[in-house]
Amino acid sequence: MLEIIVLPLLTMVTCKETRAAIIALHKNGFTGKDIVATKIAPKSTIYRFIKNFKERGSILVKKASGRPRKSSKCQDHLLKRIQLRDRSATSAELAQEWQQAGVSASARTVRRRLLEDGLVSRRAAKKPLLSKNIRDRLIFCRKYSEWTAEDWGKVIFSDKAPFRLFGASGKRLVRRRKGERYHQSCVMPTVKHPDTIHVWGCFSSKGVGSLPILPKNTAMNKEWYQNTLQQQLLPTTQQQFGEEQCIFQHDGAPCHKAKVITKWLRDQNVEILGPWPGNSPDLNRIENLWSILKRRVDKQKPTNSDKLQEVIMKEWVAISQDLAQKLIESMPSRIAEVLKKKGQHCKY
Repeated sequence: MLEIIVLPLLTMVTCKETRAAIIALHKNGFTGKDIVATKIAPKSTIYRFIKNFKERGSILVKKASGRPRKSSKCQDHLLKRIQLRDRSATSAELAQEWQQAGVSASARTVRRRLLEDGLVSRRAAKKPLLSKNIRDRLIFCRKYSEWTAEDWGKVIFSDKAPFRLFGASGKRLVRRRKGERYHQSCVMPTVKHPDTIHVWGCFSSKGVGSLPILPKNTAMNKEWYQNTLQQQLLPTTQQQFGEEQCIFQHDGAPCHKAKVITKWLRDQNVEILGPWPGNSPDLNRIENLWSILKRRVDKQKPTNSDKLQEVIMKEWVAISQDLAQKLIESMPSRIAEVLKKKGQHCKY
């Protein structure tokens, strides 16, 4: 008899229907042990439902205590759409706009609702402005979309970078307790006009190359750049590649595109990667190398320009070939990521 009654009940899936089935069996004279044998629900659940029914005389669940939710699912979805239209809108501004839609809620409630949807407040990532560069980035990435890590291993990436005293070159994070914000060990010293050293560097999958320092108060013009290429780039390519043909990457800085530089590169039979798209540090692997180098230099806490220069050179030559190779080997995934984002900034 019990099996005949229970079989159709076993297809029920909701808690409300399960509760009703258990109470129906109970009313028909079945014991708790008999109902447990049907495996319609866990033993503790069955006995709890029966106990609650005996106490209240009803199968309805007691209404939960607490303040009722101010917004419906539809209104929550509306709030999400409002936020996605304007990512920079504050919670107070969103509360005002939500109120116009009929929901009277505080900024704190707005933040909770957005958090439920996975929308958290974070500092906006800083990326170069892209306009016509999007088209150039797509052209570049499509041109090299078939290149393998081995192909990129023949490329020498280059760029210049500034290094400043007192930890201003890179980011610095500290862990502190409450009230320690201005503790000496938790403060990053700054000065109004820090000494700055500009360097030019290059590297490939075979390791780092030369790192000449730009003379103080000297602009990187075409004359200085040609001299750097002559005295730094050529020896590096000879050392790393020998007679094997390699490819040189540099961006579109004015001194890089000067006619005298273009002619010199052609006369030296230097193949150029490109045309390089503007505002694309996420495609230049040396940008990541600069970040690593700056963190290492800042950790040494140099106190004057001479010491800063010494630390830069020391940490530069300490960069391993394995690190350089890993940076180069990620180029295919970078290219694929930019194409996936249709020329927009990628995560790198």
